[in-house]
Amino acid sequence: MLRRLNQKVIGFLLLAVISVLSYTPHILANNTSSQGNVIFIHPDGTSAAHWGATRILYTGPDGRLNWDQMSNLAVYLGHMKNQLSGTSNGGAVTHATGVKVNADSFGLDENGKPVVALSGKPQTIMEEAIKAGKGTAIINSGMIHEPGTGAFLAKSSSRRNFADITKQIVESGADVILGGGEMWYLPKGVAGRHSTASQSQRTDGLNLVEIAKKKGYTVVYTRDELLKLPTNTKKVLGIFAADDTYNDETEENLKQRNLPLYVATAPTVGEQLDVTLKILSQKGKNFLIVLEEEGSDNFGNYNNAIGCLTALKRADDAVGVAMKFIEKNPNTLLVTAADSDAGGLELVGATEKDFPFNKPLPEKGKNGAPWDGKEGTSTLPFISAPDKQGRRFPFAISWSGFGDNAGGIIAKAHGFNAGLLNGTVDNTDIYRLMYRTLFGKELGQN
Repeated sequence: MLRRLNQKVIGFLLLAVISVLSYTPHILANNTSSQGNVIFIHPDGTSAAHWGATRILYTGPDGRLNWDQMSNLAVYLGHMKNQLSGTSNGGAVTHATGVKVNADSFGLDENGKPVVALSGKPQTIMEEAIKAGKGTAIINSGMIHEPGTGAFLAKSSSRRNFADITKQIVESGADVILGGGEMWYLPKGVAGRHSTASQSQRTDGLNLVEIAKKKGYTVVYTRDELLKLPTNTKKVLGIFAADDTYNDETEENLKQRNLPLYVATAPTVGEQLDVTLKILSQKGKNFLIVLEEEGSDNFGNYNNAIGCLTALKRADDAVGVAMKFIEKNPNTLLVTAADSDAGGLELVGATEKDFPFNKPLPEKGKNGAPWDGKEGTSTLPFISAPDKQGRRFPFAISWSGFGDNAGGIIAKAHGFNAGLLNGTVDNTDIYRLMYRTLFGKELGQN
C-alpha cells in the first residue's frame, strides 16, 4: 500500500513538473510572437532627481506620481558611441534604431549614410511601422523638428536643418503629427495662424501646410480645435505655436517680458495623447506613438526650476493618460526614458527654520551652486505638497550647470511586455523592447 502511495505521489509530482515545463515555454512563445501597441514617452532631460522634485512639489513626500505607479523599472545607460553624456539627437537616433551613434548624428552614420537599425533595415522603427501599415504618431511640446520625435521620421546631416527635417516629417506618412514650429512650415513672407510673415522661415517656397492638406491631413491649430476632432479623422497635423509651445527662458526674463511658461491656446502633451489614442485605436491595427515633453529639458538647461517641474508634471499627466488606456487595452506597452539629465537638478531640503516660508532663499549654496526658489534666484522657497501628517516642507532647487549631463536616468515600463524591462539597460534596449512589442520579434544584441 505504501509503495503504491509513493508511486502515486511520484507520478503526481512528475505530472506537475511536466505541466510547468510545458506551460512556461508556451507563455514565452506567446510573448515572442504576439504583437501589440507601443507608447514611448520621452520626458527629455529628466533624471531620478527631476522626478523626485516633481513628486514632492505636486504630491508630497509620501505621494506618488503616475510615473511612480508604472510596474517595471531599470537603470538606464545612455552613453553615445563617442562620448559619455547623451545628446537629444544622438539619443533619439539610438531609441529609433537600436544602434549607438555619434553624439551629432541625426539618423546618418559617419559616412553620411542612413543608420542601419538593429532590425537590419536602414529605417527607424517608425519608418518600418509605416511601411508595415501600422498606425503611427509623433507628439512634441516643442517645434516638430525636435530630435526626440523628429529623428523617428527624418534624417539629416545636422539637427539644425529645421526646414528640411520638417519637410521630411510631413512627407513621412505618419498618421498624426502634433507639435509647434509653424514658422518652419511656411515660406518667408507668409503669415500663419501663429507665425507673422516675418517669422516664417522657409526659403524653398514650399508651404508645408498646403502640402499636408493635399496629403489628406486635417490641420488644427489650438487645443479647442484638437479636442473637437471626430475620432474617425484619418490624418491629423497639429501646429500649436510659431515656435515651441513653451517659452524657454529664465524666470527673470519671462517675468520682465510678461510671458507665460506655456502658450495658453496650445494643448498639453497629455491632451494630445488622449486625442491621438482615440484616433489610432479606431483604425483596428497596432500602432506606435512617440511623445516628447521637451520643456523639461529646455527649462532645465535655462536653470528655470518652476518651468522644468511644470513640464515634468505635464509629462506625468501624459503617463497617466497612457496607463488609463492600458487598463482597457492590455496589449499596449508604455515605456518612458530620457537620454540625459538637463542642468543637473538637485533638491535641497531644510527645516522651516533654515528656509523660512516667507523669506527669500540664498542665491547660492556654500559650494557656489545656484539655487532657485519658486520664482527664480533669491525668491521664496518651493513648498511641498502635504505629507501623510499634513505637513509641508520648504525646499530649493540647485543646479550643476546649463548643459546635458549623464545623470541618473531611470527607464520605466507598464503594460504588455513590461516585465522585460528590469535591472540595468542600455539605451539600445529601448528600441529592442519596442520592436519586440510592435513586431513580435526578439532582436539580438548589437
